[in-house]
Amino acid sequence: MRTILLNCDMGESFGVWRMGDDAHAMPLVDQASLACGFHASDPLTMQRTVALAVQHGVSIGAHPAYPDLQGFGRRHMACSPEEVTALVLYQLGALDAFCRAAGTQLAYVKPHGALYNDLVRDDGLFNAVLEACARYRSGLPLMVLALVDNRREMQLAAAADVPLLFEAFADRAYLADGQLAPRRLSSAVHHDPQQILQQALAIAQGQPFADIDCKPLQLRADSLCVHGDNAESLAVLRRLRAALDGL
Repeated sequence: MRTILLNCDMGESFGVWRMGDDAHAMPLVDQASLACGFHASDPLTMQRTVALAVQHGVSIGAHPAYPDLQGFGRRHMACSPEEVTALVLYQLGALDAFCRAAGTQLAYVKPHGALYNDLVRDDGLFNAVLEACARYRSGLPLMVLALVDNRREMQLAAAADVPLLFEAFADRAYLADGQLAPRRLSSAVHHDPQQILQQALAIAQGQPFADIDCKPLQLRADSLCVHGDNAESLAVLRRLRAALDGL
């Protein structure tokens, strides 16, 4: 069985507004995808979350988004590929400044929200993010959604000479092709801790699990995400960390 990493989206507080429990979640994960100021976070939050990741030896990824603070980056924006390359580069540079000041560097890039989902459907935007990764640092990996068939993503990434990391989600419902169920659906996000744990372990062990229509789905992933804004996250992370360490 392949070893799967555990990741969480973090650093998503903004000013006095707080989201997630980064201090308790950080020791439980291998990778932390940190907001870069466009959908959440601010300079002090970025600095503190980078320091927390360094303290616990957690790999730091940039979590760039459309410029959508009010919508938490979950609304599609009609940005051109040129704009997307620029806005991703801008966010990588911002977060990496705090990483460098703390004696580390970005380990990967994971787009957030609507931008992440748009990459599945739009070659122009996918190439724009690949270009940002390649121009920022040779060999900087891009984390993308693990689908039933990822040949498209692999071909585009190979042409851009950008390594890929494939990600699956413990607490999200899936469509039959491996795309995430739209959040407008009431069952798009899992809230039952046991269901989240069972889906996570199935993915980690390369076993099928139920999609949103209760049909079997099997994905191959390098990293497994539990969302930090899910109220059940911390309890599930503790159980999942223990379960993964015992595999």
